[in-house]
Amino acid sequence: MQTHQEIDERSLALHRLIAEKIRRDPVLLDSAKETVARWQTMVCQSSQPYLAEWASILAQGAEASLAMAVEDSPRATALRQSSPFTKVLSNAERFAFLKAWKSHETQ
Repeated sequence: MQTHQEIDERSLALHRLIAEKIRRDPVLLDSAKETVARWQTMVCQSSQPYLAEWASILAQGAEASLAMAVEDSPRATALRQSSPFTKVLSNAERFAFLKAWKSHETQ
């Protein structure tokens, strides 16, 4: 079983990959904005502060958004638990990352 720290480390590494992809294709940031807007209408109240913060960060543009996505801080770790970047990677990219991460863990 993974510890919270290991899960947080994996999430940070995954967001670094996401940030690289968005830097190559900044239009992908729009999907994160759409995700936040959609989630704000349908998720529980306890997630709303995180979504509001993401909406505010995304409104500041790509650099601020990606900086937060890959920041190594307690605040960023908490925000990544409600990450709006779910559609940036394809399933194949996500699975490849997870496979590589698992392989890395067992070494």
